[in-house]
Amino acid sequence: MSFVRILLLFFTFLLLSQAQPPSDAPSPSPSPSPPSSTVCIIGAGIGGSSVAHFLREYSPRSSDFPTKIIVFERRTTVGGRMATVTIAGETFEAGASILHPKNLHAVNYTNLLDLKVKPPSSESNSIGIWNGERFVFKTVKIGSDIPLVNQLLKLPLIDYVVSNLVSLVNSVLLFFRYGFSLLKMQSFVESAVDRFLKFYEVPGSRPVFETVDEMLKWAGLYNLTTRTLQDELTDVGLSPLLINELVTVITRINYGQSVLMSGLAGAVSLAGSGGGLWAIEGGNWQMAAGLINQSDAELHLHEEIISIANLGDYYELSSAKGKSYSCEVAVVATPLDELNIQFTPPIAVPKRKLQHTHTTFVRGRLNPEYFGLSRATKIPELVGTLEDPNIPFSSISVLKKHNEKESTFKIFSRQPMADTLLDKIFSARNETIQIDWAAYPHYKPPETFAPFILDGRHLYYVNAFENAASTMETSAVAAENIARLITSRYFGKVIEYPSRKVTASSQGVDAHLDL
Repeated sequence: MSFVRILLLFFTFLLLSQAQPPSDAPSPSPSPSPPSSTVCIIGAGIGGSSVAHFLREYSPRSSDFPTKIIVFERRTTVGGRMATVTIAGETFEAGASILHPKNLHAVNYTNLLDLKVKPPSSESNSIGIWNGERFVFKTVKIGSDIPLVNQLLKLPLIDYVVSNLVSLVNSVLLFFRYGFSLLKMQSFVESAVDRFLKFYEVPGSRPVFETVDEMLKWAGLYNLTTRTLQDELTDVGLSPLLINELVTVITRINYGQSVLMSGLAGAVSLAGSGGGLWAIEGGNWQMAAGLINQSDAELHLHEEIISIANLGDYYELSSAKGKSYSCEVAVVATPLDELNIQFTPPIAVPKRKLQHTHTTFVRGRLNPEYFGLSRATKIPELVGTLEDPNIPFSSISVLKKHNEKESTFKIFSRQPMADTLLDKIFSARNETIQIDWAAYPHYKPPETFAPFILDGRHLYYVNAFENAASTMETSAVAAENIARLITSRYFGKVIEYPSRKVTASSQGVDAHLDL
């Protein structure tokens, strides 16, 4: 070997030896990688599906987010308290039924999932307030006992003229009975809605909330949960007649409760009686199904979670099927009040009573004698009731008029409707379906709230917000905050959010006053 080659080998060895760190020196740390984990969501209603959606929405780079989302649903279908029934080939909402034009998350879900909004009803429905013996107030009803006249009223030009004339007459009737209190009620509702809109501001301009109290105080809504709706409306100058009649009818229909419910839930109820209300063609449950699907979540139907154990670095979920699942993050997106989930260690949430709404669907014909009337055509399309324990139902509304002798009706009541009672209310019943919904909390101010974070770690509770108000949209608002809590607390940073502001880009349509 030549001297030159020996020299080159020597210098190569010298350079390599200098490039290596000493054997006792620590190896350079690899760049930190985001945690890979699993988020388990219990409940496939609008709350749980919205959590899954917003977790994906706020994580544009998959490497920044957990590899798996698992959604558990104890029923055989998704949607939770959004469900439908089919009567005479028609699909009707059996649970959460209406959406407000300013329910901006629902509006955006509809656009994102390419869902179809129900077309507006061409009929102007009459309203009657029944005190158990007679109607104390009725609006004018379009229709006649003569079939030929009804056919003429359906002609486009005649329908347009008559509908507008009837609407004007009914506005005058309402004003003569309730006066300027109607405008004060509208102002009260608009004020509450405007404050609620703060929850749609771009994420960078609003905090991530760890408690419901903080969330409501930031929006200026907390005080409404400390007093009754009756007290709030009295303070803004509504007449006792309006509160005891029209407002009571609305709260009994939308929440099955009286004006002694808390003020914020009451304001939400009144907002659900305005114009522009809408729903999804084929059922609102499609929002939950679509959100779960587009979030690439693993869905386990008909699998009830019976226990959640905190094992330190992760949670172990056990199901009624005898299966176990490990999750770094667990989200409860269903009311805990009537469930028997065992938590280890135990958690503490304020006790609350759920208001059960019994929904009865009847295809048939109302009995005018029950209402003290001579003909069924004189019964309003929507019968609301006053707060009286002797009145066995909250409301009866026409969902679909099949022909002159048969319609599909929807009845809300606080107790099950016995067959003997239904046979008095209806002169004919061809089909009857009854559903018992644990629909929403029984509101009693001052409200107390369960925490969003149940254990100080990564066990979250979407339905804590329901003690403020329970709707599809409030569940979505709470779910969006939960998703932000997870991304900021578990991942140790706030992931870059989309810069767009949530906006309403579609028009709502008219619908019945419903759940």
